[in-house]
Amino acid sequence: MSLPPLLDLTADPFVLFSHWLEEAAKSEPNDPNAMAVATATPDGRPSVRMLLLKGFDERGFVFYTNLNSRKGQELLANPFAALLFHWKSLKRQVRIEGAVSQVSPAEADEYFASRSHTSRLGAIASNQSHPLDHRETFEGRLKALELEYQDKPIPRPQNWHGFRVKSETIEFWQDRPFRLHDRAVWTLTEKKWTVTRLYP
Repeated sequence: MSLPPLLDLTADPFVLFSHWLEEAAKSEPNDPNAMAVATATPDGRPSVRMLLLKGFDERGFVFYTNLNSRKGQELLANPFAALLFHWKSLKRQVRIEGAVSQVSPAEADEYFASRSHTSRLGAIASNQSHPLDHRETFEGRLKALELEYQDKPIPRPQNWHGFRVKSETIEFWQDRPFRLHDRAVWTLTEKKWTVTRLYP
C-alpha cells in the first residue's frame, strides 16, 4: 500500500483546506462540510455540536445559527471557537481555532434567502435550545407560518445570524500506518503564517 505524501509545509493553509474539502466531497457519503463546533461559557465550561460550514476564505470560516441558542449565547459572551473536520473516508482531520465575529447583515440575508422555503420557516418557528413542551407545539407554529407566508417573502429573523471564525491556528492531520501520523500546524502571527510539523 502506497503512503500518502507528507504534508507540504510550504502550502497556503486555505488552499490546502480547499483541496482537502474538495476531495472529501468526492468520498464522504454525507455532509463533507460537517464540523464539530466547540464553544465555552465565560467561566470556561465547554460544549460541542455538529454544524455545517457555509463558506470560508482568508477572513475565516462561516456558519449560521440562532443567536438565542446555547452556542449563540456562548459565542456572544465568549467570542472564541474551535472547529474540527473529520473525514473518515480519507483518514484526515483539520482543527481550527480563533476569535469569532458576526457576519454582516447583508451576508446573513443572502444566505438565509438561499435556504429552502421550509428551512426558512423552521428558523422562525424554532426557539432553538429552549424547552419544548410537545412536538405538536413546534409543528403547529410551523403550519401557522406556512399559511402566513404562503404568498409573501420570508424575512430573516433578527435572532438568526452568522458567525465567522477568524483562524489563528489551522492544524492538518492525516493517518499513516502504525499511528505514525503526519501533523502540522499553521499559526497566524502578525498577519503572517508560520508552520510547524508536530509529533503524531
